[in-house]
Amino acid sequence: MAKVMFEKDGRIGRLTLNRPEVMNAIDDDLPRELEAAVARANNDGGIHVIVLSGTGKGFCAGYDLAYYAQASEGNGFEATQDMPWDPMKDYAFMMRNTEAFMSLWRSHIPVIAKVHGFAVAGGSDIALCADMIVMADDARIGYMPTRVWGCPTTAMWVYRLGPEKAKRMLFTGDTIDGKEAEEMGLVLKSVPGERLDNEVEALAERMAGVPLNQLMMQKLVVNQAIEAMGLKQTQMFATIFDGITRHSPEGLNFKKRAEEVGWKQAVRERDLGTFDWTTNRPINSAKDSQ
Repeated sequence: MAKVMFEKDGRIGRLTLNRPEVMNAIDDDLPRELEAAVARANNDGGIHVIVLSGTGKGFCAGYDLAYYAQASEGNGFEATQDMPWDPMKDYAFMMRNTEAFMSLWRSHIPVIAKVHGFAVAGGSDIALCADMIVMADDARIGYMPTRVWGCPTTAMWVYRLGPEKAKRMLFTGDTIDGKEAEEMGLVLKSVPGERLDNEVEALAERMAGVPLNQLMMQKLVVNQAIEAMGLKQTQMFATIFDGITRHSPEGLNFKKRAEEVGWKQAVRERDLGTFDWTTNRPINSAKDSQ
């Protein structure tokens, strides 16, 4: 079964993340299939707009941690290597994924991401590579692993939000709903969930009436302005730092904690801020957090 489905619907190419049993989490195959689907749409000649969405309960829940963190045997990539670790081995794998996500950015055809449920952690990396995002009001977006064990490799937060608001998201690891994401300027628009499909269809149909060469030129001009700000270099640093976060003392403690109490509990402690990853013990009082 395809992990990214492709459908041509007139002038609209529909790409759908398709791992609903794990909330469309990212494994080895999904980034490659996404890149291939984007290339297929770009090579079609008759598609003017791409709509990217997810099946099931949400857009994408990020990396499949059961696959990478708990079952690293045999998949060719270890989220946490034995020490001493090889940062370039980590970088090579993660940059391949970053480049696959960035196929949405490089696509000559404009991409609209339709987000319902959640686009979190690596799922937000995918969504933020699209040209525009339309979210459901009650959908959530954020990069929780910035609290420990992650750095968003596409680094698109700062380019969409500016430095201060990007720091607000990355210093806290908070998730925000669609309404707040629109207010912050992170996404184009937020609408009630029952209107999400119609809102995206109306936008896609409006864009689909524009000649493809016009769409390509406008996208190239806008993207070039971002590229000139050093996007490629920023992504290189972000991708290297992502590996460092997983091999720092705190990152190793987080992995150890996940092995002790289970991944869901460790993530809950991380996101709630109830565990001190430096001392590797729970935070029980205000004094402990000082």
